[in-house]
Amino acid sequence: MNAQALLAAPLLAPLAGAAVTALLWRRPAAQRPISLAAALALLAAAVGLLAHTVTDGTLVGAMGGWPAPFGIVLVVDVFSAIMLVITGVMAVAVAVYALGPGARERDRAGFHPLFHGLLLGVAGAFATGDLFNLYVWFEVMLIASFGLLVLDRTREQLDGGLRYVLLNLVGTTFFLLATALLLGLTGTLNMADLARVAPEVGSQGALAAAAMLLLVAFGAKAAVFPLFNWLPAAYHTASMPVAAIFAALLTKVGVYAIIRVFTLIFAHDAAFFGPILAAVAMATMVTGVLGAAAHYDVRRILSFHIISQIGYMLVGVALMTPLAIAGSILYVIHHIVVKANLFLVAGAIRQAGGSFALARLGGLWITRPLLGLLFLVPALSLAGLPPLSGFWGKLAVVRASLEAQSWLLAAVALAVGVLTLFSMVKIWNEAFWKEAPADARPAPATRTERVATFAPIVALAAVTVTIGLWTEPFLALSFQAADGLLDRRAYIAAVLGPEGLGPGALP
Repeated sequence: MNAQALLAAPLLAPLAGAAVTALLWRRPAAQRPISLAAALALLAAAVGLLAHTVTDGTLVGAMGGWPAPFGIVLVVDVFSAIMLVITGVMAVAVAVYALGPGARERDRAGFHPLFHGLLLGVAGAFATGDLFNLYVWFEVMLIASFGLLVLDRTREQLDGGLRYVLLNLVGTTFFLLATALLLGLTGTLNMADLARVAPEVGSQGALAAAAMLLLVAFGAKAAVFPLFNWLPAAYHTASMPVAAIFAALLTKVGVYAIIRVFTLIFAHDAAFFGPILAAVAMATMVTGVLGAAAHYDVRRILSFHIISQIGYMLVGVALMTPLAIAGSILYVIHHIVVKANLFLVAGAIRQAGGSFALARLGGLWITRPLLGLLFLVPALSLAGLPPLSGFWGKLAVVRASLEAQSWLLAAVALAVGVLTLFSMVKIWNEAFWKEAPADARPAPATRTERVATFAPIVALAAVTVTIGLWTEPFLALSFQAADGLLDRRAYIAAVLGPEGLGPGALP
């Protein structure tokens, strides 16, 4: 398979999945195997890309034969490939889980075309090498995610969806302003070309203003402080398959964009942006974990913990050291798996206990001991307890903070970990340990629905345990991705060719 075909495969798989399932609009049952097959094809294509980038380096494809920086290019390095693989894993897990309770209603409402439309936007954002096309993929994600969010057409969903769209439109406006400003300052929107010319721009103040606009745009997508209000207002209204894929991927696209842009285009100004990003990271950690501690609904607790964990992922780009960036990448991998799994478990808790409200739950350890064990694996990993995956991600982030003498950042990361454990213990005590309320009403489910519910939960729990017990290859992959992010010359040479660097273009 040539480079362009290999690069296009992770985009063609969800595109085909969305198109075919849309054509089968009136045959919901026929959509399910096609949706699962498209998710498996996305995963297979992403694994192939990761294998290529690990062994042969960054893969670049000029669409339509127009060379960079004049045409559209797809660029996949190790970091992009990692994100595509984890996207494929989540696609398969959620596609299976969506076969469980409520599948018929979701299918009739158009779940599968919208689901693959979302995956298309996510994959495109991870694979693009151009800022304007990143904006386009953001819009594809926004349209598909809004459709998924209001799938059941309840008043609660419409209210949450409106808040989600409004704040994202604000982010979009900032993104367009930044794009226009960068184009005026540099004459290009190709990321490699921007990285080449950015240090030489005469008006560095205007360039910093463009960077701040991008930080707001990407920060809104990532739900960082103070741009996070849309997330807890929207996520708890979605059905569990939708909430799980949102929790796994939507905010991570914003995190990916922040890491990519600030390690590539604005790396020459890291001394200015580093303290800003560190302050945002700490505020995001604290705000999210306090919000989780204050709530007693499983979905709201998990939604606020998405916010708190985003802060850990920003530590790498705030410190700009190999260990910090590798730690952030490892943390992203861990968190996508764990957070999606917790939302899948929340759906199973709702089925077993009849509610998401902790006051109406109880006794599940007696009636559903397997569910209790499957909850503990991602819950304790989220809190950072060894030997699960979250421990190693937090350890890398905290150690990088200590090595950089960012004592406050390390202290906040450790304190937030303790408060995260408090929230997970709260769910355990209320849902599993206390006695079941007299009016508990478990929802009925067929054997097939139970298998569809628990198969992805078990698989993702196994991934969490594997990363925790067999950390070395995942950490080595994270370091390779971090080295690629810090080696700007290699990225520019891969996209523009060795002549694109020019004499002394970058340090």
